[in-house]
Amino acid sequence: MNASISPADIGSASLDEEIARAELYGVLARLFYAPPDPAFAAGLRAAATEAPMAGAFLETPWRDLVAAARDMDDPSLHDEYEALFGGLGKPEVYLYGSHYLNGFLNEKSLVGLRNDLAALGLARDPAMPETEDHIAYLCEVMRYLIAGEDAAQCHLANQRKFFGDHLLPWVPAMCDALSAHPRARFYAALSEFTRAFASVEAQGFDMLP
Repeated sequence: MNASISPADIGSASLDEEIARAELYGVLARLFYAPPDPAFAAGLRAAATEAPMAGAFLETPWRDLVAAARDMDDPSLHDEYEALFGGLGKPEVYLYGSHYLNGFLNEKSLVGLRNDLAALGLARDPAMPETEDHIAYLCEVMRYLIAGEDAAQCHLANQRKFFGDHLLPWVPAMCDALSAHPRARFYAALSEFTRAFASVEAQGFDMLP
């Protein structure tokens, strides 16, 4: 999973709001899926720190995220990711919706998610080791629903439904777990940006007729 532009471009005034939304989902997917590689980390450190979307609500958490990236070197970012999400057995912090919704992995919420993905014409790449309820996978789906070319599927109604059914019910709990973890530095900042972005998305969808 890779964002199609550098995070350094996210603050650019040339990006309209819908492109910025899609690219922010791409950045979240990339950072939650794996530790940032050196090129991606460098792009994040070089990012403008004004609000990445219209409105100032995201400006402070975005600035804090960029500052956290600047304060850590590449090995430290890698080590933090592995400490929080990697290793064998139970991770320190889960990135799967079924854990927060059902208390266990691979539970009934995953079945419903797979049914909804099938209705959208989407399926998990067999090469991907994570299940579809991984936060990175869900962010990539949102990115597709915003920026994809299939007008029959990629529209606001499907964005609102998918977000409301499969992200909003559990992402705040994941952010709470990350923010509270004593070993989280960069990923604590990412959790707060994720929380703020999810709040903006929820408010925007609530305003739709």
